Amino acid sequence: MNFAPAAAAPQLIWINGYPGHEVTVLDRGLQYGDGLFETMACQSGRVRFLRLHLKRLRQGCARLGLRTLEVEPLTREIEAFAACGADATLKLILTRGAALARGYAVQGHEEPTRILMRYAPPAPDATAEAGVRVRLAQLQLGENPALAGIKHLNRLEPVLARREWSDPDIAEALLFSSSGLLISGTMSNVFLVRDGRLLTPRLDRCGVEGVMRAAVARVAAVAGISLEEGALSLADLNAAQEIFLTNALIAIRPVRELAGRPLTVGSVTRRLRQALAPFLDGVQELPGG
Repeated sequence: MNFAPAAAAPQLIWINGYPGHEVTVLDRGLQYGDGLFETMACQSGRVRFLRLHLKRLRQGCARLGLRTLEVEPLTREIEAFAACGADATLKLILTRGAALARGYAVQGHEEPTRILMRYAPPAPDATAEAGVRVRLAQLQLGENPALAGIKHLNRLEPVLARREWSDPDIAEALLFSSSGLLISGTMSNVFLVRDGRLLTPRLDRCGVEGVMRAAVARVAAVAGISLEEGALSLADLNAAQEIFLTNALIAIRPVRELAGRPLTVGSVTRRLRQALAPFLDGVQELPGG
């Protein structure tokens, strides 16, 4: 089954810090996908790896030229929203705000829109230990360094890739770029293990630099597991002895089958799952702050 089952309607919505459900149809996030988002795991009222989420959000703001929000007030707002319940999935959407004129041009004094949504947490998944089945997507990701790495609102490529299959036993599909490079899953980052070395795709042309991807890099360094970011091909994928996926909600999820090829949950994957586990409750800080 899918490792990120569809959630029901949001339990709570705040818009610009207040409960609400309405955003103007002129919002540039709706009009042009002009904005960013973060999906965060919340446990016992605490957001997991909030600093990493805010770091990526600031990077995205700089890339898109969005007005940078002050970190401390936004942190307090997210923490107050998270404290409204126990375990949850939180989604933050930040747009440039309402369009002040028709057309793509930015006027320069738009007021950003903040939307916070609270969903029930993902249901417990029996595949967490045994691993998931994964396919290869037919869709190829366009390469655009200007948008590479950031989590912008235009997600049409993964939407189209997700339409390629309906088998509930397939959890994810891996995507390649238009030049044939392995990039990611539709909603996850991917790691390969070969001869004890940890490999992950370089994301300077397309893809999203996931928060859990960054967390795994930090715990791997502490655990003495070498990590190499590079240009990975289908041949690299086929040569992998272990494969696992990451995102903010699933942490590390082993792959037990890739396009019909069986895989084992190997020692490197198990070591990293064990090393990461103490940090997943949102209380203990990751190595490196």
